Parts: sequence; structure tokens; C-alpha cells
Amino acid sequence: MAESLKIRVLVRPKSGILDPQGEAVRRALPALGFGGVKTVHIGRLVEMEVESADEVEGMCRRLLANPTIEEYEWEVVS
Repeated sequence: MAESLKIRVLVRPKSGILDPQGEAVRRALPALGFGGVKTVHIGRLVEMEVESADEVEGMCRRLLANPTIEEYEWEVVS
């Protein structure tokens, strides 16, 4: 039985793309006593176990991220 790899993919809006969730959080933080926050970007984290990392890049480009408005990075984690 092949050992699986744990993959972590972080997807977030590209720089310059409107991020309404991030903006809402940025505006709410001072009311909670957290000042000095200039920008907030809300992304999503995808974790999966795969047999091989060979196809992860394709998964990211074709399904997990919208390359028009999002950027992503992925890593193998222990």
C-alpha cells in the first residue's frame, strides 16, 4: 500500500482584486480594539491526501482556484 502525501493549498484573491470579505473584516477590527490593520485578504485553505503530488498543480489550475482572480500556492506537509 502506497503512503499518501498530505498537501496544503492556499488560495487567495490576486492583488488588486476586490475582496469584500477582507474589506469587511478590515473595517470591523478597529471597533474591536485592533488598530493599525491596513489590509485583510480572506482566502481558503484546502488540505488533501494524495498518492502523488504530480497532479496537484493541475488540480489547482483547473478546479481549486480561478486563475483569473485568484492566486495559489501549495506545499507537501508532514
